Amino acid sequence: MTSEDPSATALPATTSLANRYGSQKRAFGGKTKRNVLIAVLLVVVALLFWVTTSSSQSSVSFKDIGYSATDATQLAVDFQVTKNPDATAKCAVKAMDSGFGVVGWKVVQIGPNDPKDGADGGRTTAQRTILRTESAAVSAVVDNCWIVDSNK
Repeated sequence: MTSEDPSATALPATTSLANRYGSQKRAFGGKTKRNVLIAVLLVVVALLFWVTTSSSQSSVSFKDIGYSATDATQLAVDFQVTKNPDATAKCAVKAMDSGFGVVGWKVVQIGPNDPKDGADGGRTTAQRTILRTESAAVSAVVDNCWIVDSNK
């Protein structure tokens, strides 16, 4: 025969767990689920719009080829520009002294190319520009290139 203690009554498991860990979390209501779904859809549409418009914009790249000093105040800078043949680009070219100080700066405009030129359909063109300097330069590089907006 077993003796039971009347003061030790067994609690249901769910009540015992709720006392120990807290009550069960409520599930999202229908309105909250709908609002979250709408927010996620808006973010996805905005992301798709951004990807579509950013990839359709023309890009430009450049490669430094070399430079040669014609005298203490001039450099001839050679570089290549790769862009859409129909686009117009501008490139900033700079000359630097031995302390990496800028002693010459010029923005060069590269107009549309003939698509029949070159092996890549006219995308890459060789450029040479004469850059005037304040003092003797020991290097010259293309600092940056960008596509000029044809609507401006």
